[in-house]
Amino acid sequence: MKSIGIVRKVDELGRIVLPIELRRKFDIEEKDALEIYTEDDCIILKKYEPSCIFCGDAKDIFQFNGKNICHSCAKTIGNSSK
Repeated sequence: MKSIGIVRKVDELGRIVLPIELRRKFDIEEKDALEIYTEDDCIILKKYEPSCIFCGDAKDIFQFNGKNICHSCAKTIGNSSK
């Protein structure tokens, strides 16, 4: 993991400000959701992108009965029920 040399303090509510350079680089807009998880001794922030519950693809996603599914899997499911 490469350090880019930006330091931010955590406020009393546990918040940090993501620098504009990082938000631009990773296309993070106001109100975007971020995934927060850990890996070894690191905290990872990642822009949340909904993905298909079957194949994990994040392209061409729609919701069906509250679940994310891609058109390719929907087509496969539709063909298998015939």
